[in-house]
Amino acid sequence: MRMGLMGLALGFAALAAGPAGAADVQAGRQKVAGLCQACHGMDGLSKNPEAPNLAGQIENYLAKSLNEYRTGERKNESMNIVAKELTDDEIANVSAFYASIQVDVIPP
Repeated sequence: MRMGLMGLALGFAALAAGPAGAADVQAGRQKVAGLCQACHGMDGLSKNPEAPNLAGQIENYLAKSLNEYRTGERKNESMNIVAKELTDDEIANVSAFYASIQVDVIPP
């Protein structure tokens, strides 16, 4: 029984560490530089009033949104075109990059 509990604990630890093909923040930064920065900025702070800020967003939310734009489940003329060309790894990397940007909130 002790070995079973240890195996279970190790399994949970592996899940907490993330998937084997964990996202590459630097690859995400490179992809952003060529694709996303015009609207969302390299720093994740939008220069375009029509585009949201992405800095500090939750990684899973960003990945889910990009996947929905790619499949057409979520609609935005620009994002549907851009996301259609992204691979699963690129979505993971871009999401990890924007999520990794620290945002400081200063209350009024």
